[in-house]
Amino acid sequence: MTFDVTADAYARFMGRFSSPLAEQFVDLLGPRPGQRALDVGCGPGALTVPLVGLLGVDAVAAVDPSEPFVASVRERLPGLDVREAAAEHLPFEDDAFDLALAQLVVHFMADPVAGLREMARVTRPGGTVAASVWDHSSGGGPLSAFWEAVKDLDPGALDESRLPGTREGHLAALFAEAGLPDARPGVLSVRVGFTDFEDWWAPYTLGVGPAGAYVARLGPDRREELRARCAQRLPDGPFEIEASAWCVRAHA
Repeated sequence: MTFDVTADAYARFMGRFSSPLAEQFVDLLGPRPGQRALDVGCGPGALTVPLVGLLGVDAVAAVDPSEPFVASVRERLPGLDVREAAAEHLPFEDDAFDLALAQLVVHFMADPVAGLREMARVTRPGGTVAASVWDHSSGGGPLSAFWEAVKDLDPGALDESRLPGTREGHLAALFAEAGLPDARPGVLSVRVGFTDFEDWWAPYTLGVGPAGAYVARLGPDRREELRARCAQRLPDGPFEIEASAWCVRAHA
C-alpha cells in the first residue's frame, strides 16, 4: 500500500489521530538526549516532530516511500536527514541508531518481517525497536464506524482487519519472526473530537489509504448511499472517536 496523496490530505484524514498517538508513543519509549532515532514510514512527520523536539534535528532521521511525504517533512523540519525509502531497504549502516520506530506502518509494509529485521539491523545492540498499529480487528480502530457501514452495504468488501499486526498478538508475533523475541506488547488509546458528521466524513473523500481508495472507486449513487449509512451510525453534533493501537517494543 502506497500513499500517493498530499501531506495535507493525509493530515486531514489520519493526522488528527496519529499526532496524539505519537506523543503517547514517544512518552512510552522515553528517548533521551544523546540518543539517535530513526522514524520508519514517517508520513508527513507526526512522530518525527516530537522526536526532533526531544533529541534535536541532528539526532533524528526519517524515511518514507512517498515522495510527497518526504518533501513535506523536509519543508517542515529543515536540516533533517529524511530519505525516500521503504522499510525493507533502509539506507543506513548497521547499528546506526539507538531507536528505530514505526508508527502506523507495519501493516502497510510489503514484507513486515523484512521491515522489522531491517529496523533491528540499523539499531545498535541493546537499542529499541518499536512499532504501533491500529486495532482494526476488534472494532477499536479510528476507522471502525466507516468499515462497519461499508460491510452493511458490501459484505464482501476487504477492510483493514486482515492487515498484518492489526489483530491482538499478531504484531508481537511478527517481531518474534523477525528475530526480536523479547517483544513487550501494550495498548495506546486516543480520543479525537469532531464538530459534526461532515467534519468526520469529508476526509474519507480525499483518497487516503484503503478507506479513501474504497470511496474513490464508488460511483456517485453508491458513495451517497455509504455516506448516508455512516451518518446513521454517528451523531449529528459534536462527538468523539476513541481509537486504540497495538504497541510492541523490543531490544535489538
